[in-house]
Amino acid sequence: MPAPSSPLYAATKRAADVAGAVVLGLLSLPLAAGIAAAVAAESGRPVFFRQTRAGRAGRPFTLWKFRTLYPGPHDPERPLARVTRVGAWLRRWGLDELPQLWNVVRGEMSLVGPRPALPEQAAAYDAYERQRLAVRPGLTGWAQIHGRNALSWPERIRLDVWYVRHAGPLLDLRVLLRTPAALRSGAGVYGAGGRNPTFGPRAAAPETQPR
Repeated sequence: MPAPSSPLYAATKRAADVAGAVVLGLLSLPLAAGIAAAVAAESGRPVFFRQTRAGRAGRPFTLWKFRTLYPGPHDPERPLARVTRVGAWLRRWGLDELPQLWNVVRGEMSLVGPRPALPEQAAAYDAYERQRLAVRPGLTGWAQIHGRNALSWPERIRLDVWYVRHAGPLLDLRVLLRTPAALRSGAGVYGAGGRNPTFGPRAAAPETQPR
């Protein structure tokens, strides 16, 4: 079994990412077409939402998602008011992230890794938090199977850094196998008050992590 930090692990993970993303992309084409039609029928175009995120080593890339919000200005005090009905369903099952399989194929993301941060978040990282940027961001990750957006910012950082320090084939497989159950539970789709965690108190390195 290749060591977590070995070139063999990096090569096999990249090969698995490409193969997995291509297979999942092809299998999900009918679903993706239906989602695109539903988004357009409810709230018009564009069907996709694009946003700049920080990738490995902080390099910016364009992240793709299915659009889940109504266009136009929004009330910051009511963050969920802009979520479309289709968008709420997509978020519930994580299907708004489906277009990121393209990001995986392009090498900007991985199937497993910390979720990609906004550039302004990454720019404000301290040395501990910057460890999140040592690997490609992922479609799913250690933090996602332990609470998703219900986690506080320090909790998310601790979990992501723990993953980076222990990354390996078995841990990646473990995350992938536990992701469907995390999605089925519906827990952590939104943070407190409908807001996802962004910045917060600095996260100290923990002695243990949930399994």
